[in-house]
Amino acid sequence: VQLQASGGGLVQSGGSLRLSCLASGSALDLYAIRWFRQAPGKEREGVACISFDHHTKYADSVKGRFTIARGGTRNSVSLQMNSLKPEDTAVYYCNAKSGGNYWGQGTEVTVFS
Repeated sequence: VQLQASGGGLVQSGGSLRLSCLASGSALDLYAIRWFRQAPGKEREGVACISFDHHTKYADSVKGRFTIARGGTRNSVSLQMNSLKPEDTAVYYCNAKSGGNYWGQGTEVTVFS
């Protein structure tokens, strides 16, 4: 499975972005998909995850602001990010796990105040 995250950018505090994780080589519907982020000088942290049966879980820091969802196609998962804060600034990565563990290249999100 090859993953590609996209949708990052520069946004003002309070704004929104929608990240996409697109897979090639396999559909994602049998994988647990997780979004992670890594801010400069910090460790990578989990942000949101969605199970194969659509159960979701969020880090406390993004709960109520971020929404993870499976896309209209079998090979995509999105992360809708609302009410963005400067502390959300990071490189965001998507991960697919089902037996194997697959990572995509990240997409950079910068939130300025």
